[in-house]
Amino acid sequence: MPPLSSTNADRDAGGPEYAGEYRLQAVLGAGGMGVVHLASSPSGLRLAVKVVHARYAEDPDFRARFRQEVAAARRVSGAFTAPVVDADPAAERPWMATLYVPGPTLADQVRQRGPLSPAELRRLTAGLAEALRDIHRAGVVHRDLKPSNVLLTDSGPKVIDFGISRPVDSDLHTETGKLIGSPPFMAPEQFQRPREVGPAADVFALGSVLVHAATGHGPFDSDSPYIVAYQVVHDEPDLTGVPAELAPLVARCLSKEPADRPTPAEIMTALLPPSYEAEAFIPSQRRRPSLPVDPFASPEGRTDGFGQGSGHGFGPGFASGSGSGDTATRGVAPPPPARRRRSLLAPRLTVSAAVVLVLAGAGTYAALRPPARPAAEAPAHPAEVATSFDGWHVRLQEDGDPAAPACLHEAGALYCSARGVALARLDPMTGEVLWKRTAPVGQEPPDAPVRLAGGAEPLVGAAPRPGPLRAYAAGDGTPGWTARADVPETYRPAGAVVVFSDGRGALRGIDARTGAERWARRPAGFDAPVLGAYDAPTGLVAVSETAADGRSSRIGAVLPATGEVVWSRVVTGDAAPVGRTGDGTLVLASRYQGDLVDALVLLAPGDPDDPGSGPDTGSERRVELQERMQVGGVAVRGSVAYLLSLDGRLLAVDTAAEKGARLWDLQTGASNVSAPVLGPDDRLYLSAADGRLFAVDTARGAVVGQTRPRLPDGRLGYATRVPAPMVAANRVFGTAPDGSVLAVDARVAESW
Repeated sequence: MPPLSSTNADRDAGGPEYAGEYRLQAVLGAGGMGVVHLASSPSGLRLAVKVVHARYAEDPDFRARFRQEVAAARRVSGAFTAPVVDADPAAERPWMATLYVPGPTLADQVRQRGPLSPAELRRLTAGLAEALRDIHRAGVVHRDLKPSNVLLTDSGPKVIDFGISRPVDSDLHTETGKLIGSPPFMAPEQFQRPREVGPAADVFALGSVLVHAATGHGPFDSDSPYIVAYQVVHDEPDLTGVPAELAPLVARCLSKEPADRPTPAEIMTALLPPSYEAEAFIPSQRRRPSLPVDPFASPEGRTDGFGQGSGHGFGPGFASGSGSGDTATRGVAPPPPARRRRSLLAPRLTVSAAVVLVLAGAGTYAALRPPARPAAEAPAHPAEVATSFDGWHVRLQEDGDPAAPACLHEAGALYCSARGVALARLDPMTGEVLWKRTAPVGQEPPDAPVRLAGGAEPLVGAAPRPGPLRAYAAGDGTPGWTARADVPETYRPAGAVVVFSDGRGALRGIDARTGAERWARRPAGFDAPVLGAYDAPTGLVAVSETAADGRSSRIGAVLPATGEVVWSRVVTGDAAPVGRTGDGTLVLASRYQGDLVDALVLLAPGDPDDPGSGPDTGSERRVELQERMQVGGVAVRGSVAYLLSLDGRLLAVDTAAEKGARLWDLQTGASNVSAPVLGPDDRLYLSAADGRLFAVDTARGAVVGQTRPRLPDGRLGYATRVPAPMVAANRVFGTAPDGSVLAVDARVAESW
């Protein structure tokens, strides 16, 4: 293996190909100290490798600090950091390799999508407080906590860059010529008494980070680092825009005296309930509007409306995003918009997610997860019902870094989008690409196409990432209208109308055939509602919102033709709709912490004979789970709810039982999975990040078939989005990270 060399010093100048035995593949970022590369190990593990600039490699003091950084990072490797895989501080060019963690930094998230909502901010506060608690317990003081050093991932925030001195990152230097930290996020003692810096300095930095996340700017802002330093030491912080319920806690974090600041444990206690001391909390990056979902899928996998299922997570509290991460304007999987005032961040944040409120039909719910995951839609079509089906596998993406395409099955046709492919139509029987509309290869895989309008001239909608929704003629792919894209928006096709939300409380409806705006309004009773799924039987679109403190949630429905709120109801706790049972009972997942679910809440309809009546007047029943479960997606058929975790655990619960009966508990053997999709004959389908398609027999809780992995160049990577499969008649369609689309016969899953 070629040694790391200083020849062609940096990657952007054609620098070294290897750090130790790790091949450097692409530049992830660069700073005053060095360059961070995306790399791979001999086994294909994806890593982030930091390589020090040659000019600092010759400085003995710098090498000593780098050794300290490596030691500190190793001590705190765990749930809240990027684990250290290998390092060589003594190399000609010192380097350190950590596990590659996909996800945007908090700085990128705020810059691209605007400040976080109150609920997102609260969850971020809890996650970072717990991270600092663990970091300090390891005997480490970070000293440079700032938005660019916080990664928002599908499993919560990760803190990176430990104990690094950045001599050229700022114009302000101490008397030794070395500045530890970044002025806008440094504590007063870092300027006045640098030798006395302790854990309280990280708490001060946390306060500054939270102000930035809530407002888009810091509590001390100036173009000059000298003025910022003066403000930090002498002026009061500007907390304008910080939610009232969090402002006092943030103000305490920003106290001038270290002794007056709360400890991370005290911050966690101040956020009760729930008890973050009792159980580890990993906030989910809920890009709530990040994932579209189709909880209305029928047992055959057909959607009863036009909603698209996708992603992971549930309901309005996740975003993300997660990503859908995640994630720019999406149709099926919308990202968190700029300056949001909604309840979210469990984004998974997310969700990186994307909340889908199931108002009708026993169906699949999948929403939220940083990056949007297109789910399945499978209307049966007479022409497709064949006596035999051999299956096929077609590579749709030809150029660029491959990723799993996202698809829609509609009226006997298969429509897919991929990197570099705005929209393509495939023959479901043969996989032949009938037409393809190309697009520039983007940074993110696109979301699944959506059905916009039927009739003699059907329209299909598709959106790049990022980019606005655009209509295409289903027959030949002729481009039609394009939705305006002045702000990131969530959208939901709803019959003759497409309903959009800007994430800040404003909804608008546009004509699905012409793109003309029909109405714009703010729904009564909601501050910043998150769009859920469209329910064709009732003709309503779900909206939902969780209070900033997580103690209550409001769910309801709006009329697509006018945007009027038809019904709404407040329920206790942080809850999100995930499906509907056979008798019309609305099923909500009760979130204990982030995406940890401790119960299902059943809202029976008020008047079963009135299709327009919502569960706002019906009874409410809580079904406790035997243990809390980290749930990424839920499917409901009859009275049985199937809960799928991101690591491939599938749990079946009969909600009709008095206390809820666990029917079976299955480890599928997959990890980083898609949303679950129900099919005929008691079958459930899901996809894995390595391209495998799984079939599960729900009658006995067993995997009955799986396809082989389909990876780019045979290498295992981490997929930020795993699109759900689609079921149509006797076929199952899936996608794989090598850029391909595949179809298999559902009747012979045992031989896949």
